[in-house]
Amino acid sequence: MLDVVFTLDYEIHGNGQGCPRALMVEPTDRLLRLFDEHGAKLTIMADVAEIMKFKEYRDAHGIDRYFFDAIADQLRRAVKAGHDVQLHIHSSYFNATASDGHWLQDWSEYDFASLPRERMNWIVSIAKGFLETLLRPAAPGYRCVAFRAANWSVSPSRNVVRALIDNGIEIDSSVFKYGQRNGLVTFDYSHAHSPLVPWPVSEDDICVRDDRGLLWEVPIYAEKRWLGAFVTPGRIYRAVDGWRHRIADAAAPAGNSAPVASAARRRGWMSAALRRHAWKADFNQCGGRQLINALRRACTYDVETDRSLPFVLIGHSKLFTPRNEKTLRPFLAYVASHPEKFRSGTLGGSLAHRSPGSSS
Repeated sequence: MLDVVFTLDYEIHGNGQGCPRALMVEPTDRLLRLFDEHGAKLTIMADVAEIMKFKEYRDAHGIDRYFFDAIADQLRRAVKAGHDVQLHIHSSYFNATASDGHWLQDWSEYDFASLPRERMNWIVSIAKGFLETLLRPAAPGYRCVAFRAANWSVSPSRNVVRALIDNGIEIDSSVFKYGQRNGLVTFDYSHAHSPLVPWPVSEDDICVRDDRGLLWEVPIYAEKRWLGAFVTPGRIYRAVDGWRHRIADAAAPAGNSAPVASAARRRGWMSAALRRHAWKADFNQCGGRQLINALRRACTYDVETDRSLPFVLIGHSKLFTPRNEKTLRPFLAYVASHPEKFRSGTLGGSLAHRSPGSSS
């Protein structure tokens, strides 16, 4: 049995541009209606750092320019209806200021995993407390137990793991096996314990299983695939949208802004075309048929367990277009039509009845 867990990163554009109503509230309303049609559950990974800034602006100026009230109402309605809301953090927003309708972020704090432990601990504590205070009036039993870092920034791991444990976070879902990046955020998750099976993590390396671990990694489902698998309308839309709202050059770390020679760039493209890459179960960017086939492959995963396994998908509210809705419908229908194999789950409930040291 697989628990199909849809996680939605709930945020505006990474460079601080965009209307929260258009990028967060309206697409998530459409997504919740779609899920209700198919009996599915959604886990909203709310970027609390942004949301706190939207509230701060409203309180300081008396104008709800960034639609904090609509966001708060939507999140409360979601948990009251049985969906899940958990913690997502863009740490660069904690020192951000509003300017001409967009947010000027503190890029020195963009890479969450590189922050000092004291700063990291404060950020998680403040954000978790804010989310629980916001949602408990609608769902008295609500608990913030799960976390996802912006841009999957949980490496190096020791300070991250300790800060999450110290604040009562039980689950991280930032890792996807085979993932690698070198830039504003740098990580290598190629040695992650599993692309599917959760594991209690080592404090020294979140990719490593340690049965004594107090934090569980529930990975975003991933496979290693050739470049052709990445050519979809949704992924093209994401690339164009990302380019239009790219982070300014001023945010790039020293030494990363120099132009790359065209010959070296061509060699890099050729090398990339010949390699297999990390393909995440991203419901914005993958086609419906791709997701169905990935779910079928996950069913054949050889693992000894009497528990259901979470098949975690990732998406972003800002990318949920009407075209995306059409590609997602067949996948939701497929899941709903096979109750003997699949059920809808949430990230907060993904480790129910599981404890550190138990078999996975």
